[in-house]
Amino acid sequence: MQAALQFSPELLLQAQGIEIVFFDVDGVFTDGGLYFTEEGETLKRFHTLDGQGLKLLQRAGITPVVITGRDSKALRKRLSALAIRHVHFDTEDKRPAAQSTLDALGLSWSQAAAMGDDWPDLPVMTRCSFACAPANAHTEVLARAHYITPQSGGAGAVRAFCDLLLVARGCYARLLQEIQT
Repeated sequence: MQAALQFSPELLLQAQGIEIVFFDVDGVFTDGGLYFTEEGETLKRFHTLDGQGLKLLQRAGITPVVITGRDSKALRKRLSALAIRHVHFDTEDKRPAAQSTLDALGLSWSQAAAMGDDWPDLPVMTRCSFACAPANAHTEVLARAHYITPQSGGAGAVRAFCDLLLVARGCYARLLQEIQT
């Protein structure tokens, strides 16, 4: 069975060679809204398509990394369930966190991609060889993204980016076939 998903050859060439992906959370994994309980605990809504995309990324050998300016029990629980091992919480200056992760894994910016939606994400996105933004990202982020997902943050945008990277890596069709057998 042939995969239904298609990307332009130029986009796939640009997305090849990615070994690590840096993700923001609010506005990327979520819709960007912040929900607080009466006790002040943050609630977040995550899309299941995004979770499956991250699992597939890991199966393909691509390392997902989360760098976020916030922290919450809900976020920690979700990332733990997805087995995301490289996480930086409460991080306003994201570039040093990304650099330390690259150094620890022996990777370079040329092997990195990033997905963000607002100005704090730009220092990482502009250094990576491939940058992505959800459809509802800030204008300045959209202007610098190599790929803009059709979906908004929290509505499957992460999955769309993961799928692109899987196709560029040449393993999307294989992973799809494994699921069907």
